[in-house]
Amino acid sequence: MEKFDIIVAGGGFAGAAAAIAAARCGQKVLLFDKSNCLGGAAVNCLVNPFMPYSTKVDGEFKSLSAGIFEEILNRLTSMRNLTGEMIYSDRKRIFSEEQLKLVLNEMALEAGVTLLFHAYLCDVIISDGKIQHLTVATKSGNIDLTADYYIDATGDADLAVRSGCSYHLGREADHLCQPMTLCFRVSNVDLEKFEQERSQIQTLYKEFKASGKIKNPREDVLIFHTIQKNVLHFNSTRVVKLNPVDPFDVTRAEVEAREQVLELYLFLKENFESMKNAELLSTAAEIGVRESRMIDGLHLLTGKELIDCSKFEDSIACGNYDIDIHNPEGSGTSHYYFPAGQYYEIPYRSLLPKEISNLLVAGRCISVDHEAQASIRIMPIVCCLGEAAGVAAAVAAKSNVVPANADITEIQRILTENGAVIH
Repeated sequence: MEKFDIIVAGGGFAGAAAAIAAARCGQKVLLFDKSNCLGGAAVNCLVNPFMPYSTKVDGEFKSLSAGIFEEILNRLTSMRNLTGEMIYSDRKRIFSEEQLKLVLNEMALEAGVTLLFHAYLCDVIISDGKIQHLTVATKSGNIDLTADYYIDATGDADLAVRSGCSYHLGREADHLCQPMTLCFRVSNVDLEKFEQERSQIQTLYKEFKASGKIKNPREDVLIFHTIQKNVLHFNSTRVVKLNPVDPFDVTRAEVEAREQVLELYLFLKENFESMKNAELLSTAAEIGVRESRMIDGLHLLTGKELIDCSKFEDSIACGNYDIDIHNPEGSGTSHYYFPAGQYYEIPYRSLLPKEISNLLVAGRCISVDHEAQASIRIMPIVCCLGEAAGVAAAVAAKSNVVPANADITEIQRILTENGAVIH
C-alpha cells in the first residue's frame, strides 16, 4: 500500500485547492474523486456563475476570495485567450466548465498531486482517534489508501461521518436542508427578445403558479447568461423535503427535477417569442445540493456571527456573500445582504472535527449552522477554505503535530504570502 503525506477526498473547488496548496508546500498528496474530472458542483451540477465575492472599500472593489481562487480566474482568462473562444455576455463571473476542468488538471499536476478519478469512498479504518487508512471502490475493485493526514472535501462530510465524527443535518428545528436543484440549459434563444420579455416571464410564471399550471414550488424563474451564443442557463428547479444524503431520496429528487425541467421548458417555449425556436440543450449530470451534513467542529460558526461581521484571531478566510436561504419547505428565498465594506471571517477551528485528530474538513460541510452555511457555501469561499486546509495540513506535517496543534501564525503567513485574504 503506497503511503502519502496527505489524502484529499473530493475534487471540487475545496478539494482541488486543498490538494494544490498542500503539494505546493512540498507534501506528497493524493486526491480522489467519484467523477472523471476536478471541479465538483461546477462541472457535475453545472453550478454557474460564481456568486459575488468582493466588497466595496473606499469606492473600490476588493476581492475577498483570492489566493488560488484568483489564480484559477486568471488561468481561465488565459485559456480563453489560447482557444480564441468568445464570451457572449458582459457578465464577468460566468465561466466555461470544460476550460475549468483543464485549468484545474494543469494546476494539480504542476504541483505534483496524484489524481485518482472514478473512486468512491467505501470504508475507513480508525485507531486511537486517527484515520489509519481508507478504502475506495474502483473499476478494478477496492483500493486501500493511507496517509498521515486527511482532508474531507466531499461536500457531504462523507469521510468525516464514516470516521465517526458527529455532525448535524440542515436547519436545527427539523433538519430539513435547502432545496436540491437540477440546473439546465436552453439553446437557440433570441437573446435580444429575451431581454425585452424577461420581466414578462416572471409575471406569467407567477400567474401560472397561482392557477396551478406550474407545480414547481420555486417562486420565480432564475435565469443566467452563459459564455455560449444564444444559450441561457436555468437554476430554477426546486425539490424540497428530501434528504440529500439518502440515496433513495436523491434518486426521487433527480426524477422529480427532470419533470420540472420539462415543465419550465415548455412554459417558456409555448409563451414567449424569444423562446419559440429554443431547444433543451442539457441538464446537469447530477442534481445540485446546497446543504447537507455539517460537522460539529471545535468552533460552530453561526449566522449571528456572520451578521455581526465577527473577526477571529485564527481567521483563514473571509466572505460577505448574502445569507441566501432557499426555503426548505417550498416557495420563497430569504436574504440578508451585508452592507458595502463589511465582511466576516472564518476561523480555522471550524475546519477541525472534534473526534478525529488527523482530519481536516473543507467546503460547505465545515462546522457552521444552517444560516452561516447559506453564505459560506459558494464556490469562491469554499475554494479559500480548501486552500487553508491544504496549507494547514502541510504545516502540521512539517512539525509532526495534529492539525489542531498546527502553528496558526505560520498557516496565516503562508496563506497571506500566497495572496489569500484572511483579515
